Amino acid sequence: MFAVIKTGGKQYRVAANDLLKIEKVEAQVGDIVEIGTVLAHGEGENVTFGAPFVDGALVTAEVVEQGKNRTVIAFKKRRRQNSRRKIGHRQLLTTVRISEILLGGAKPAKKAAAKPEARAEAPAKAEVAAEAKAEAAPKEAKAKKEAKAEAAPQEEAKAETAAAPLFKAPKGEPDDLTVIKGIGPVAAKDLAEQGIVTFAQLAKLTDKDVAKIDEHMPFSADQIKDWREQAKELAKKK
Repeated sequence: MFAVIKTGGKQYRVAANDLLKIEKVEAQVGDIVEIGTVLAHGEGENVTFGAPFVDGALVTAEVVEQGKNRTVIAFKKRRRQNSRRKIGHRQLLTTVRISEILLGGAKPAKKAAAKPEARAEAPAKAEVAAEAKAEAAPKEAKAKKEAKAEAAPQEEAKAETAAAPLFKAPKGEPDDLTVIKGIGPVAAKDLAEQGIVTFAQLAKLTDKDVAKIDEHMPFSADQIKDWREQAKELAKKK
């Protein structure tokens, strides 16, 4: 006998003892979950379809494992807009083993195994944990305070390093970098903050400098190389 069930917005064809990965179900390993959204059931060529679900039909499954699917990366880039976005997603999954396919309002025979010992020990463990937490609280507060005091000089040093420009701006009047195609007022301001203010500077950028700018600023290496070629021509005309 087989059944077609719907869970997590997806449909699955299942039979007894099938191992199946579905979207996360709130249950512990070993628990029995009931799936009442049965779209169809049958055996061989005899199939009964629901409208949309079959009345009185029920599928039970035992939770085998709670886990995650592989990471899916979504990367979006808009050309010449200084816009890049990268998002990762891991779908939560529950692995279940189909136990029974029940029809006509039948009740499931298999239930989740009770754990009386664990439940009886739970209050005692909770009390011990609360006492340990109360004792550890002053020590944790002191440790956090000391760690914060130690981290303060390092954070200040990092802030100073981050604030330093990538290049040293030359003396004299800066050039209007917005003349270069692709550099607007905002990009020109960002470049000036990093010490790049003249056509000559842009023209003399090495590939290593281009990689540094690509790493620390919202410009791609291709953009910077294009600006460099334009700056070489403009620097000759000065």
